[in-house]
Amino acid sequence: MRRRGFGGRWVAGAAIWLAAATGAGRAQDHAEHDPADIAYGLDVYRAQCANCHAETGDGVAGVDLRGGQLRRAATDRDLIGVIRNGIPGTGMSAFDLDTADMAAIVAYLRNMTFEIDAVPLGDAARGRTIFEGRGACLDCHRVRDRGPRAGPDLTAIGAARPPSALRRSLLDPTGTMRPIDRPVELVTADGTRVTGRRLNEDTYTVQLIDEQARLRSFDKAGLRGFRVLTASPMPAYGDRLDAGELADLLAYLVSLKG
Repeated sequence: MRRRGFGGRWVAGAAIWLAAATGAGRAQDHAEHDPADIAYGLDVYRAQCANCHAETGDGVAGVDLRGGQLRRAATDRDLIGVIRNGIPGTGMSAFDLDTADMAAIVAYLRNMTFEIDAVPLGDAARGRTIFEGRGACLDCHRVRDRGPRAGPDLTAIGAARPPSALRRSLLDPTGTMRPIDRPVELVTADGTRVTGRRLNEDTYTVQLIDEQARLRSFDKAGLRGFRVLTASPMPAYGDRLDAGELADLLAYLVSLKG
């Protein structure tokens, strides 16, 4: 997440220093939010905001982020403005978030839930066997120096994401897929169709890892077609593993701290 303003404790509490309106109802003119953005927003919130605002959103005296009742941000546009500009005279500094993180944190704050999922963890050693064996995770993902880069690198996934988020990804990979991780399909000038995982995209170019794990860059102006796909290539493991195996696999993922 790119930031401007100042660091230290307030960076860790970078959600929003917003006063909740007493008795105010939720604004009705903010947008509906994609479930994937809400799920990703939980990860952003826990990584950047929960140290100060707490998991429940009420860790700062006089501020309650729950329920979307934000006095300074009746609409999503207002909320984005507060995040980008900060609140002078308070601990809320200005933050320059990229598009995906901004959409995610707004989506989560508008749909905030503070239940902390009780996630059963099994045996990490058995989970590694599943990961490297019939789970076929190394077919797409890389851990340290093993596996391709067709999917996101999982070397430090246990440090980056909480167990509840990892479990949701195993059960519903499409619904929890981060916007930047959505696969793309493009057609080159000579009609060649290329699919892969998007690494970076700007106005003029797109970089991706293709299905042969090759890093490729394309000028958008030279493409005959380009689209972002909505379905994750990762299978849902709720139908492939029983509860014990799922807990073992999850324990292994949680153990991956980089």
